[in-house]
Amino acid sequence: MKQIRILLIESDEGQAHMLSRRLRAQGYIVDMYTDPIEGATAALAEPPTVLVAELWMPGISGVQLCRLLQSETSTAHVPVVLSGPDDVPKNVFWAEQAGAIDYVPSGRVGALVRALERAVERVDQEDVFFTYLGDGRVDIRERITSLLDDALFGSVLASEVRALGACGSFDRLFDLFSQFAARITPYRWIALRTDSPRRFAIHTNPNNREADLEAARSVLSTGGEEGTFILIEDGDAIDLPAGFVTHEKIEFGHLNIGALAIAFEEEDGELLALARLFARELGGPLRMVSLVEESKRLATTDPLTGLANRRAFLAGFRTLLHERRSDQAREVAALMLDVDHFKQINDNYGHAAGDLVLATLGGLLEGFVPGAASPARWGGEEFVVSLDQTDFAQAIELAEELCASIAALEIQHDSELIPITASIGVAAKRSGDTTDSIIDRADRAMYLAKTSGRNRVCTEEMLSEGIEPPRDARSSA
Repeated sequence: MKQIRILLIESDEGQAHMLSRRLRAQGYIVDMYTDPIEGATAALAEPPTVLVAELWMPGISGVQLCRLLQSETSTAHVPVVLSGPDDVPKNVFWAEQAGAIDYVPSGRVGALVRALERAVERVDQEDVFFTYLGDGRVDIRERITSLLDDALFGSVLASEVRALGACGSFDRLFDLFSQFAARITPYRWIALRTDSPRRFAIHTNPNNREADLEAARSVLSTGGEEGTFILIEDGDAIDLPAGFVTHEKIEFGHLNIGALAIAFEEEDGELLALARLFARELGGPLRMVSLVEESKRLATTDPLTGLANRRAFLAGFRTLLHERRSDQAREVAALMLDVDHFKQINDNYGHAAGDLVLATLGGLLEGFVPGAASPARWGGEEFVVSLDQTDFAQAIELAEELCASIAALEIQHDSELIPITASIGVAAKRSGDTTDSIIDRADRAMYLAKTSGRNRVCTEEMLSEGIEPPRDARSSA
């Protein structure tokens, strides 16, 4: 029969002798220690089959002892059974968190024997190869202090990474994360990929941009489908050889949501552990940022067309006017657009067809003068477009092109082509203008276009010349 050696650490000498007798009667070999430090030293010097210790002991706790044994190669396999005054949830929780295989209330010898049987069964299944440290001259206090320092350092790093969840945007999160990581360890590049939404971000040295981009894309398997791309270049990413690249999955719950890759100068266990800590803690912040961004998107986006909604447009247009207020050379204009006979489209083809018309028009507007135009759905079948760095004559020309493009659309619904045209009003910024005044002039010019024949462009100049529809024309347009 295989001999099972139990190392028992019990600070109460009477309790220690009683437990030793009872366990020896069960056929176990028992090494008994009343001094926790001596017991821990003996466990490291000659690992037992199972270690039994108190949860709370003078000089060292069972939690610290568990963590110490798990951190040492020679004792990482040793099951630990912890005991305490009772089985209150707090004690059970601490024992579980420490990594103990079981928690037994003090004095419950039967429960202890059953816990030992389970522990021995696990050891037999693992078929552990034992490693001994020789004469056992180890400084337990020094080892525990080092272990606690490492744990504290890891806890601080984890806390810093978790705090990135308050950033509110992926761009800012990656920027702050790369700044933080560069303070902790030197690297050539660091890259992050998320899968939903698809995003790819890299921090690299300007000298190595192209090579590092190629390497990071290869490691993270972006396959050319990166979605949002973020590039940060500065000297915080060190210009050094990339001798070792680590690639870690990022998970949230049980879901794989992305990956992190870091290029170090050489392979190092501590650097690998650091990369794993980063990846482990990034899941929560990335998920939080995604939820915030999605919430903002839903609050500012028209769900049918994908364009900005009225509220978001007005906020952006006010900002644009404020920025251009002191710069008379920077022209700003607005187009107000209304789909002609939209009620007839709904009546003749159905509301699904009407939605298709609006969605198609939204797609057309989204690609209208990229970089200089900001389109939005104003409401119903009305759209609005702000034009930056565009003078009055250019705005009219663009509106005419847009009017022609809309009339040329071929929108097919249930094998039928739906004809579509639009009436467009144009207004440009004047001295002292407000958002409301520009939009109002564009709105009135648009109704002038509708009442004067539709499928055309009208301007504020026409309004100033008195060519304006009566107020009641709006209700019938």
